[in-house]
Amino acid sequence: MLRSLAVMTLFAASGAGTALAQEASLDAVLACRAIEDPAERVGCYDAAVGRLEQAQAQGEVKIITRAEVEKVQRESFGFRIPSLPSFAGGSDAAEDGRLERLTEAVKSVSSSGGKLRITLENGSVWQQVDDKNVRARDAKSAEIFQAAMGSYKMKIDGGLAFRVRREN
Repeated sequence: MLRSLAVMTLFAASGAGTALAQEASLDAVLACRAIEDPAERVGCYDAAVGRLEQAQAQGEVKIITRAEVEKVQRESFGFRIPSLPSFAGGSDAAEDGRLERLTEAVKSVSSSGGKLRITLENGSVWQQVDDKNVRARDAKSAEIFQAAMGSYKMKIDGGLAFRVRREN
């Protein structure tokens, strides 16, 4: 059970957190392992889990799964959300846990003034911001990845990379 708790991520729901949220942590639960006396160790576990349970019931702490983290990262990819905590991500994540690239199915592509507007199946809309001539006829997938200085590039069906920004 502790092993599965360790895989989950805890964070304070309010961003800054409260004293209860700070006391109620996975670290507090895991610290009990160092206590040699079995009765004291069980007492420590009971108290730490009790604080964690109370903080969760009051909405100060939320336990989320890796799948939930990855879902939020995918849905917010391309937006700057500095208050969103970074978590260890999957294979497309940087060392800090932030998602670096995303591949999604293309729902539709339109063009205005020679620039593409790509709507992905996940609902995100991306606008081409450079002047490259890109073919997107019958586009099936788009790979978006971080480029220099916080910008993003996209490849449609593995083609030429072009600069984009997320519209919504």
